[in-house]
Amino acid sequence: MSKVEPSQNITFVAKILPHAELTAAVICGVLIATGWVLKHFDTSSASIAAYLLAFIIGGFAKAKQGIESTIENKELNVEMLMVFAAIGSAIIGYWTEGAMLIFIFALSGALETYTMNKSRKEISSLMKLQPEEALRIKNGIEDRVHVSELVIGDLILIKPGERVPSDGKIAKGQTTIDEATITGEAMPVTKGLNNDVFAGTVNLTGSINVTVTKSNEETLFHKIIELVQSAQSEKSPSQLFIEQFEGRYVKVVLAIVVLMMFVPHFLLNWTWTETFYRAMILLVVASPCALVASIMPASLSAISNGAKHGILFKGGVHLENLGHLKAIALDKTGTLTKGKPEVTNFIVKGGLPREDLLHKVGSIENHSNHPLAQAIVKYVKDTLKLDLLHPDYVEDVAGWGIKASVENEIWRIGKADFVGKTEAESFASGAAKTLASEGKTIVFIQIDDELSAMIALKDVVRDETKFAIDTLKSKGIHTIMLTGDSEKTAQAIATESHVDDYFAECLPEIKVNHLKKLKNQYGSVAMVGDGINDAPALATATVGIAMGEGTDVALETADIVLMKNDLPKIAEAINLSQRMNKIVKQNVVFSISIIMLLIVSNFFQILDLPLGVIGHEGSTILVILNSLRLLK
Repeated sequence: MSKVEPSQNITFVAKILPHAELTAAVICGVLIATGWVLKHFDTSSASIAAYLLAFIIGGFAKAKQGIESTIENKELNVEMLMVFAAIGSAIIGYWTEGAMLIFIFALSGALETYTMNKSRKEISSLMKLQPEEALRIKNGIEDRVHVSELVIGDLILIKPGERVPSDGKIAKGQTTIDEATITGEAMPVTKGLNNDVFAGTVNLTGSINVTVTKSNEETLFHKIIELVQSAQSEKSPSQLFIEQFEGRYVKVVLAIVVLMMFVPHFLLNWTWTETFYRAMILLVVASPCALVASIMPASLSAISNGAKHGILFKGGVHLENLGHLKAIALDKTGTLTKGKPEVTNFIVKGGLPREDLLHKVGSIENHSNHPLAQAIVKYVKDTLKLDLLHPDYVEDVAGWGIKASVENEIWRIGKADFVGKTEAESFASGAAKTLASEGKTIVFIQIDDELSAMIALKDVVRDETKFAIDTLKSKGIHTIMLTGDSEKTAQAIATESHVDDYFAECLPEIKVNHLKKLKNQYGSVAMVGDGINDAPALATATVGIAMGEGTDVALETADIVLMKNDLPKIAEAINLSQRMNKIVKQNVVFSISIIMLLIVSNFFQILDLPLGVIGHEGSTILVILNSLRLLK
């Protein structure tokens, strides 16, 4: 037997199920029309036969669902209420009304299924983006295999125009790749030797050989799909409450309906037919179909909307909680800042050749693996566009800096103590102290025992950080930065980022303590981070939000993942949550109001069964359509 992929299952269900339910509803409607015509031609037996077929064809799916759910959960549900109401209508001779109830109930069921499948469309479309086959190269021979057969270390060939089948590193070739499916960024990215590529992205220009670095189940693309799937199966607190409420409510309705079958006859002198008829109408209009459909379609629609825009919610509970945030704590490195040091200032002693000095600094630092050294080398290459020199001698002095000989000159590059602390602090009229007060790291350059220049570096604040923080503050959310950096650096970054408050020198356990205090103070608090050290705080917060380029531990721990390191997406996620909560409230208030209105109208004998059916099932359809607005 051939193996069926999950994507095939989802696609099959999405295509077949709503069509089957809709077809049954349409046939049911045709049979009702036939029965009504036959009834007016005085062929009652044929008319009843048509209605019976309408009952069976239109009501089979919902009746089966209701019976199975009742047996499994040992709890009555709204489907059973509808079945009882339809049968009761037929018993007292209201075949048309009973059949109409079945018809509209089947139609609303088809619409609800359509809504669910519409919200799951993002998963199906995502799955189609990942190729099922890859061109593996083994011993110089190309062999096309299923992606599930790829193992770490395999070499695969990806031609121009093809999608990348697995996460890996480029072993040969150079190309341009469209990574919009992963990052949401529309601009293609140039990739070369040892650069990472991700499954589901598109190779645009060059042919490349890629070494597989992750199994099919561990690729970033596969994790995205799993996150969306698990989110759609997890229910929000409101949904869980409604489901618990439903069972008790159904029991109460049935008890009142039983009383309604007898009490009005004796107290209000209604006929037995009228009493039973009103009881059946009550059974229809009191059913909480619209109330039950108030939350889940809205939650699924919002989760799908988020996935489409690079915001992954791991469940409805996190989506619902996000809209109630009062404060948000943010890690500094990699979240508010770019996470990598960049050169911000290069100051040279008067009279020295600036470009020549910078060229030699870059050539020396190119022999160090220190992050600051690599940042300086990048700055030199980007600024001068020249090939680097080859120093005569280089010595890495651990913890202090680097010593070198270039063109018979002795160079020292590093900390103030490495080149002479007193001279360093007074260099360029105290500019070092000024730059340090701005949270910058200073690297000094000494040539033949003479302090000649200094370079200031900083983990710069992201371009979008200020806008993101200001947007959150405009929503009344208190913003706090948590960082392991010194007080001076933290203060500088906090001021530049526009956050309301900050805490410096935070170890992981200290971040957790701050989160606990913030929760006590504000109630609902989010934490945004990307590193392993942020994982405990992410788990402690009411809602943990991970940056998509962060560590696997942070991504696994967080409740929400921003696939692109784009802070303004947090405000988008909050807006989506608030929209969902607003629509859910609208649905709940509307459905309860309609139920109460129909019950009162029935009690005063101004509501007929057809109008009761239309009012009840129509409200369910309107609630579902209202939830669909969240897909946009």
